Amino acid sequence: MSSKERDIDNSVVSTPVDGPGVENLLASLREIIHTGRQKALHAVDTVQIGTGWSVGRHIVEFEQGGAERAEYGTKLLPRIAVRLTAEFGKGFDERNLWHMCRFYRTFPILNALRPELSWTHFRSLLRVEDSAARIWYMNEAADQNWNTRALDRQIRTLYYERLLASKYKLVLPSEEELRAELVKEQLVLEEQAMDSSASIEGDKK
Repeated sequence: MSSKERDIDNSVVSTPVDGPGVENLLASLREIIHTGRQKALHAVDTVQIGTGWSVGRHIVEFEQGGAERAEYGTKLLPRIAVRLTAEFGKGFDERNLWHMCRFYRTFPILNALRPELSWTHFRSLLRVEDSAARIWYMNEAADQNWNTRALDRQIRTLYYERLLASKYKLVLPSEEELRAELVKEQLVLEEQAMDSSASIEGDKK
């Protein structure tokens, strides 16, 4: 760097950055950079979801391809996982490939997925067995901007089911009430068994 360039560089560094105009500029620049980074992360999520769905679809369709492919059976995923992991890393190990296949089976229409959600969101949604509840959680997570931790908490605490019970004014039994009901049913069964045994003994006489 020449002496002239050093002088220019030093003058830029030593120039005080203050004043409402500069602060407004910095605020705008921060917003642009933050938005750009968020879009980049979202683009990565979108590509990951599309890739996982497509990989799952191809594997599932291959498995359903007829009797000539039945020989692969449960050995298919381990075999292709070894090859894909060697080429593309651990993101394509057997466990992840299994999730991709389940992802495709659970969400067979790619365009029906909410683009606001990430791959980890959909991994959480795969644990919801009821299809209506799963769709509700997906839409609510997207509309309310839930992160993965929030979604996991709502699924774990049966948020959808509790709302449904409240809507139809259903009263869900407590754990103590369920236990008492089981004890009552067990007593009834024992009494019926005793009555049946007594009846048989009477017939013998």
